[in-house]
Amino acid sequence: MTKLRTRITDLLDRRNIPYHVLPHSEPVYTVESAAQQRGALVEEMVKSILLRDKKRRYVMACIPGNARLDPKAVRSHLPEGWKRLSFASSAEVLAVTGCVQGAVAPLGLPADIPVIFDQAIAGLNHVNISSGDPMAGLELDTGDLIAISGAQLAPISEPQSSD
Repeated sequence: MTKLRTRITDLLDRRNIPYHVLPHSEPVYTVESAAQQRGALVEEMVKSILLRDKKRRYVMACIPGNARLDPKAVRSHLPEGWKRLSFASSAEVLAVTGCVQGAVAPLGLPADIPVIFDQAIAGLNHVNISSGDPMAGLELDTGDLIAISGAQLAPISEPQSSD
């Protein structure tokens, strides 16, 4: 098998950040199918969700794979003036991140895009992120991911139901 090379792996390689490539047997576009293919726990998966406001400014919000995003909580951790966040379209995701929806990582983004991680991510020893290619994911140390992404930590997921 040839070595996976994407913008994401190139960035990690340039920064000498260790990671493991977790190949898929078929393309995956959901957290559940990615976790299953990688043999990972859903809660160790990082969902990278691109949001935009009314002025078409973008923010990357990341939550554990078993959580739901609270866009109002994300907005409350942005500077003054951000209004009503909504999910970016597939075309916007590709244009802004260079990755197709479902294969987005919180790395290598334009400098003007804030990155906010749910604080629960910081409690994990390692995490799984998308590689930028729907045929593989990456596992790396949580501290390395937080540092290289420049993420702010904040409570941005909705409380889990216990049903």
